[in-house]
Amino acid sequence: MDTLAIVATVFGLGILGLIFGIILAIAAQKFHVEVDPRIEKIASMLAGANCGGCGYPGCSGYAAAIVLQGASPDKCGPGGQEAARKIATVMGQSLQETERRVAVVACRGTPAVALDRFTYAGISDCRAAVLVQEGQKACAYGCLGFGTCERVCPFAAIFMGADYLPVIVEENCMACGKCVETCPRGIIRLAPYSKHVHILCKNTEKGAATKKVCSVGCIACKKCEKVCKFDAIKVENNLAVIDYSKCTNCGKCVTECPQNVIINLRKFRKAKEKPELEKALPQKEEVAA
Repeated sequence: MDTLAIVATVFGLGILGLIFGIILAIAAQKFHVEVDPRIEKIASMLAGANCGGCGYPGCSGYAAAIVLQGASPDKCGPGGQEAARKIATVMGQSLQETERRVAVVACRGTPAVALDRFTYAGISDCRAAVLVQEGQKACAYGCLGFGTCERVCPFAAIFMGADYLPVIVEENCMACGKCVETCPRGIIRLAPYSKHVHILCKNTEKGAATKKVCSVGCIACKKCEKVCKFDAIKVENNLAVIDYSKCTNCGKCVTECPQNVIINLRKFRKAKEKPELEKALPQKEEVAA
């Protein structure tokens, strides 16, 4: 190929490149979509954990939903009220302050008190175990104990205790809801941090049936309901349920419950605040050992 042919080829390719460039520039201008600058600004105000606890695909997805879909600005658990206030300001909205929440595990069914129907030898995952005859536990509502909740928590706020039950590290809990969403038995819930009294059972069978599968399950005796002066606890569908809007943390139901189903976290929280008592609390390193 002579020099003239090479020059002609290069020139032709250059002309084609120029034409395609012009076409792409016109297309980019024609189909350009303006991005609301508030989306990027709001995304920078979020925690950046991309935990999905807000119900959207990551922080950027949530930011876009706030601006474009009118999503509530207070769904970022890790960001808390501080992030919600900043976002509300950007959006020109008023914000109703909400209380911090933490995860609560509504089960006390350790292997010592809650029977197994068979020995499960499959994948060590609660979601896999529940697919095998609905799980090895005789109690159809109890914790399966394989630690799936621990593995999905992005904040190291939950670990499996030596008794094969999840332990919540409240200082780390950001109420993202990952553990709540993942638990196939639905025994984890988010509750107001200021409330110390909780029902640690989900079994809605009648008392006699419950006692056959777990010696610490709620038997619907209604003693808690009768002793409460604030109408804050009721037995519904064979299970005690607390109305947190009425509960005063008095603890009367805790002392009255014959099954020790109801717990008061006040003493536990105070113990964690005292350095000399920290050694008495279960540590993750000890459990792992």
